[in-house]
Amino acid sequence: MSDLTIEWGSDSLCATFLCGDHPVLLAHLSAGNGGPGMVHAQPLVEVFTAAEQRGRTSQGYVRSAVGERLRYRDHTADERTLSIRQFDVVSGLLVTSEFEIAPGTSGLRAMVTVINESEHDVVLTAMTTLTLGLGDPADLRLLWGESEWLAEGRWHEQPLRQALPDLNLALHGQDGRGRFTRTSHGSWSTGEFLPTGVLFGRSGLAWQVESSAGWHWELGQTARGCYLSLLGPTDAEHQFAQRLAPGQSFTTVPVGVAVADGGRDAALAALTDYRRTLRPPQGQLPVIYNDFMNTLMADPSTEKLLPLIGAAAEAGAEYFCVDAGWFDDSKDWWSSIGAWQEAPTRFTGGLSSVFGAIHAAGMRSGIWLEPEIVGIDSPVAGELPDEAFFRRFGTRVVEDRRYHLDLRHPAAVEHLDRTVDRLVADLGISFLKLDYNINPGVGTGEHAGAGLLGHTRALRSWLRSIQHRHPGLLVENCASGAMRMDYSLLSVTHLQSTSDQQDHLRYPPIAVSAPASVLPEQCGNWAYPSAAMTDQETVFAMVSGIMGRLYLSGFLPELRPSQRHLVHQAVEVHKRWRSRIALAHPRWPLGLPGWDDDVLALALQAPGEDALLAVWSRGAGRQVRLDGLDAREVSVVYPADADPWHAHADGSVTLDVPDGPAARVFSVRSTRKATW
Repeated sequence: MSDLTIEWGSDSLCATFLCGDHPVLLAHLSAGNGGPGMVHAQPLVEVFTAAEQRGRTSQGYVRSAVGERLRYRDHTADERTLSIRQFDVVSGLLVTSEFEIAPGTSGLRAMVTVINESEHDVVLTAMTTLTLGLGDPADLRLLWGESEWLAEGRWHEQPLRQALPDLNLALHGQDGRGRFTRTSHGSWSTGEFLPTGVLFGRSGLAWQVESSAGWHWELGQTARGCYLSLLGPTDAEHQFAQRLAPGQSFTTVPVGVAVADGGRDAALAALTDYRRTLRPPQGQLPVIYNDFMNTLMADPSTEKLLPLIGAAAEAGAEYFCVDAGWFDDSKDWWSSIGAWQEAPTRFTGGLSSVFGAIHAAGMRSGIWLEPEIVGIDSPVAGELPDEAFFRRFGTRVVEDRRYHLDLRHPAAVEHLDRTVDRLVADLGISFLKLDYNINPGVGTGEHAGAGLLGHTRALRSWLRSIQHRHPGLLVENCASGAMRMDYSLLSVTHLQSTSDQQDHLRYPPIAVSAPASVLPEQCGNWAYPSAAMTDQETVFAMVSGIMGRLYLSGFLPELRPSQRHLVHQAVEVHKRWRSRIALAHPRWPLGLPGWDDDVLALALQAPGEDALLAVWSRGAGRQVRLDGLDAREVSVVYPADADPWHAHADGSVTLDVPDGPAARVFSVRSTRKATW
């Protein structure tokens, strides 16, 4: 065919595709109307099958045999969407790349559907949702994240050349064979690495793979520069394979990409705007008290809960959540969960009396569930068929005395529907805290990675269905702190618990880093004051909650009057700022924090508004300079009546930070109102 150029985009995003006697190339992607951008010509999709892997050997997901044979067939476009179809005459695969501009942003969402138009079966083993060419690695810096239970969201920034060494490929006249890669392992999608990254120089590119099952992203080198490939599950990494009979199709996991004229923070601001087009409406971001963290720790009773209910209401909480343990009289309920019936003797007057007290105190009520899990000692384990559980090689998967439901099976869905409908009807709940505390491995079935993907897609559909049946129901994606913190789930839930970390001194790096992965208004940051804390430590603990979605816990009735005053004031400050937090972009004036950093800072700034700036000290006091805030005035917001830190604004903010533990929240007025 003759060469064809597709130019497509909006006022905030511009893309160019090249079609001809070669696979379709994504040749340009930039914010606005055709700025310099970051993308250079690269085939936009790669397809790997059991019969044919790469056309040129390497370890990367590029130069696939099928991908190199794809040729443009046709396309359709409007102001928001673009669909490009390519066909491989040898395999008979029709590949459709679909793009959608996130309205009002410089971000787009991509996914790919492949249809088998041949007369024989084809087995897919991997498929990129999007591949981008990115020019010279020497011009770029890379930001990537790793995670761990109790140490979530540890980001690393480095020159891209540290990940992709200079191989002098021009001398060799061919592409490189290595790669820098991050991938998920098992069903904890963020249990080890994060599906988000940023490349930046003068311009910035941020991405996220939106999968609760397997995901993979990688950077590699070609003779023309470097590339970024974004994938869902693969055969090599996730034991994924999908057989397509003639006429059958498969759709990849979505990915989000955002571009910006600027560096790291600008790119993450653009990704933040993109994320806001995915999530459900957030409403007023109510303050939630949960009885778990450093408090009842999954051992509730009427006598323990009633004082907490009164104190939470007095502090200004709007929801009260009864956490784990409500369904079993013993403390060792790990292997018995799954029936979700009230414990027979745990609650004097029954659980309904506790929820009546919550409602009488003017709060809405919530409850903890781990819906996908059935303990091996639960009666449900024998009531549901084997096919309703994860299985490998014909046997139910057991992980730490627990089975895992497969929500592709109607019996599993019916069981959970009955549970939620009953809890709403009997207890009047308005909030579900959904946990996920095991990683049962790569998945279920013969091709386990495909089974896990199918289950997580069914889980997402179930979450949408219960909210459709019960409008106004708030849903938290807990996942053992943040072990499954991805936008396949966060696009259909309201908040994310950012950690299970119980040490208030170790929470700040988690709270500061979280908005790189999650919308600020979805960052459920725990604030758990304790009577053992000094007033200064109480402030320190509360600041983490203020800078996101305040998630209150702790034995509030035991606090000293001065501490109660500080807690109530923190809740009031958060409520005063929460509408702006829901519009804010995160900034990191000291960079993304190291785990052991003594001084940490996070700014949240809504367009046209003053910035909310939090600073924590965990070590020896010193003077710090916070750049990038364009500040002309800085004032303390919390705590209002404490000794102020000496602060000076002259474009940057200079602070005399005292010895830790200490923290403050400031309002920063800019010399000009920020637009991002």
